[in-house]
Amino acid sequence: MALILFDDHSWDMLLPLTFTRPVSALRVGIMTIAEKWEHDLESISTPLTREYLQGRFPCEASGDKLYINSSLLPDKGVVGAIRNLQEGQALVKKNVLLAVRSKEGDCDSFKVENWIKKGLAYEGKLSLLDYPWKIFQLNGQQLEADFLRITKGRSSEKLSDTVRVDQSENVFVEPGFSGGYFTLNASRGPIYLGSDSEIMEGSIIRGPFALCEGAVVKMGAKIYGPTTIGPFCKVGGEINNSVLLANSNKGHDGFLGNSVIGEWCNLGADTNNSNLKNNYTNVKIWNYPAGTYINTGNQFCGLIMGDHSKCGINTMFNTGTVVGVSANIFGPGFPPTFIPSFSWGGADGFTTYRMDKVLKTANLVMERRDMQLNEEDKAILEHISQYSKPFRN
Repeated sequence: MALILFDDHSWDMLLPLTFTRPVSALRVGIMTIAEKWEHDLESISTPLTREYLQGRFPCEASGDKLYINSSLLPDKGVVGAIRNLQEGQALVKKNVLLAVRSKEGDCDSFKVENWIKKGLAYEGKLSLLDYPWKIFQLNGQQLEADFLRITKGRSSEKLSDTVRVDQSENVFVEPGFSGGYFTLNASRGPIYLGSDSEIMEGSIIRGPFALCEGAVVKMGAKIYGPTTIGPFCKVGGEINNSVLLANSNKGHDGFLGNSVIGEWCNLGADTNNSNLKNNYTNVKIWNYPAGTYINTGNQFCGLIMGDHSKCGINTMFNTGTVVGVSANIFGPGFPPTFIPSFSWGGADGFTTYRMDKVLKTANLVMERRDMQLNEEDKAILEHISQYSKPFRN
């Protein structure tokens, strides 16, 4: 049975993080949403996402198909309900389509609205990743669930005798991990250290925490859970309840809290973000579908940054700042709390970040990790540039 993870209105709500990917490619906990479903249903998935992304993320499926909402995070209850679906049945929760089993049609003919009214009501609790702040908000819950998925029936590698560990039974180390003379506190939640990752000396880390494949924690870092450092990221300084998706750097001192950083981003030395307003009221952030700021309902919300964005040294981000794709931010003072994609500048104003310079920088950054910006990636960036033009104006 083909497993298809479809994007609904949540894709729009999760911008700018989804400008460059399907919802199922987002990481929360240790794994991406796609990896969670593939593990729980023992099947390879394919994404069904926005048309301009399909060159990079094609949907390929035929025959008996199981469509699952890509913003739905799997747990035992909802997985069981989806497994029990019969041909032609759908599962719905409060007008949100959760899943469909169907042999009819293909990816192109699947329409969410055609199935909602036919759906069986799901009565259990569930978790939907339908706003950007949900990524760090649900990260602790998902990190613990993923820790069980990954480590069940397996044995951890040994840490160096120089490492100080509290509750070592909650720590799992993959082959290839390196480092010594640091402290791990797993009394608040599990700690996962991925293959070929590294923690340098003097670092202090409190779980729940995930250091994914090839990621590096630099000397003297202070990290509070729940935090996930995605594959091949490099981090230093102070981090609290944040997620770096992959291939991004916060390599120096400075504070990052209650934040989500996309892929191929770089935060300059001593970059800081505010995650709590001085008057302790709920944080509002920019929402693309609404075209304005919306209330997160949370006291704590820091920085949401799309792929390929960068900031210079000593950058200060205010509470609830949203940065689009391929923005370059620098200079003194607080920049605006909404920075459109392809913006170049800072508190004193912005100009458009030219596409030729964007592509040149992206190629240089990716080549450092033996990767290249392909034609599909370039087409996606061109689309985002055109889409974001009215916001820049």
